[in-house]
Formats: sequence, structure tokens, C-alpha cells
Amino acid sequence: MIQNIPEITLNDGLTLPAIGLGTYKLNGASGVQAIVSALDAGYRLLDSAFNYENEGAVGEAIRRSSVPREQIRVTSKLPGRHHAYKQALQTIQESLYRSGLDYYDLYLIHWPNPSKDLYVEAWSALIDAQKWGLIRSIGVSNFLPEHLDRLIKETGVTPSVNQVELHPYFSQEEQRAYHQEHGIVTESWSPLGRASRLLEDPVIQKIARDRKKTVSQIILRWHIQLGALPLPKSSSPSRQIENLSVFEFSLSDEEMQAISALSRPDGRLYDQDPAVYEEF
Repeated sequence: MIQNIPEITLNDGLTLPAIGLGTYKLNGASGVQAIVSALDAGYRLLDSAFNYENEGAVGEAIRRSSVPREQIRVTSKLPGRHHAYKQALQTIQESLYRSGLDYYDLYLIHWPNPSKDLYVEAWSALIDAQKWGLIRSIGVSNFLPEHLDRLIKETGVTPSVNQVELHPYFSQEEQRAYHQEHGIVTESWSPLGRASRLLEDPVIQKIARDRKKTVSQIILRWHIQLGALPLPKSSSPSRQIENLSVFEFSLSDEEMQAISALSRPDGRLYDQDPAVYEEF
């Protein structure tokens, strides 16, 4: 088991491990098995969502694991169709019922859905759910600076986390700078590009050969040195351990710059620009 994973302190005092497990498509019995394996390997941050339809699997894995609940940080996310205040509160409660947990450590608005213009209302629901003890820390996912500005201006509450698409082909430099200025932690979804061409990139492959590390390890280390919190997904026990084993080496400034230089304006994996994308 990998131990001594560094922790990141959020703006409300909650701590998160510096790397977590993405659970998208880890569903049913096989999903439970994969998540238990991850907990055994040393993961202590599990990232889920209402729309992943696996909150039950996450809760069951926690119950089957030998790791005490208080040592695990569990995240879920509010879907776009439930941004209205009352629906948002009911969805948070339903998320907890699905998981069988008493609280979530972190709960995020999954997408801003700006054309519906209800994300401030949803944020107000998260603020109240936190006051009532249903959630320990509240944040967002896929929010652009203009969305964040509005949340802060209209409610006075700054999200603790913004989880965004982030990988070497889409490095989100301006978004990360905004987060740093406002004390928001950047979490990276699809940090490995969902096993796209990124894993075959010659620049990263050369660094991996020179370092005698895997390409995935090099990419995850890049995230960590950027100050981002990556959420790689894997159901393979050996790959889970491999992905956690990124804290005993560092990349040079030149290596970091070479990887960051791979970023491009059209680097998104899918056509999911938060300015216009609508999540159901």
C-alpha cells in the first residue's frame, strides 16, 4: 500500500489527498471491487457523481473496505437538471441515500449550464446543505472564471474546488491562474486524456524513458507540480498502485515546460466548452 501521500488544505480547512481516484464507469459489482482495490492500494479520495450512477457502488466499497470512513474523502456532483434550489437539496439527500453515507466530504455542481441560468440557485442550495451537515466542503466543476465571479459576488462564498478538464494537451493556464488568485484548488478530470493519443506522445515518452517511469506517471507528476489534483481512473490493481507512485521523484523545469508546451486551444477531448455545454 502506498502511504504518506501529501495533503492539500482547502479554503474552508478540509484536507484532500494530493491525488484521487476517478470512478466514472466503475459501476455494479465490478465497480465495487475496483474501488475496494483502490482503497487497499492507498487511495483516500474517491470522485463520483449523481450522473455516474455509481454512488451506491462507492458507498458499498467503503463499507467493504477496512479503511475507516473518516479517513476517506468522498465527492459527488449535482446534475444539470436539478439546479433549482429545492431540487438541488433533494438531489443531495438522494445522493446520500444512494451511497448509504451520512455526509459527503465534497459536493460539486457538475456543470454551470449557463443557458438555464440556475447555477447560483444551485450554489445557494449547496451552501445550505453544508450548514446542515450534509456536506463538509462545497465546490464546482467545469466553471469558467465568469461563472465563479458571479457565485462569489452574489453569495459571498468562494468554492473550495473547481474540477476541470486538464491534461498536457489542454493545460488551462489562465483558468489555473484564476484559481490560484482566488484560493480555489484545481482538480483535474481526465488527467491522462482518457488514454488518448497523449499516452503515445513522443515528448512524454522520451521523458518517461529518461526517468525510467511510465508515461502515466510522468503525466500525473506534471499535474502535481502544476499544483493540480489529478483524478486518474483505473480498475487494475497494478495500475492503481502505479498511478499512486508519483511522489518519490520530480520533473525538472525543462521537462515541465516541454510537457506544458503540448497544450493547444483545441485540446479538449470532446466538444464540452462550459460557456455553452449543457449537462442533463
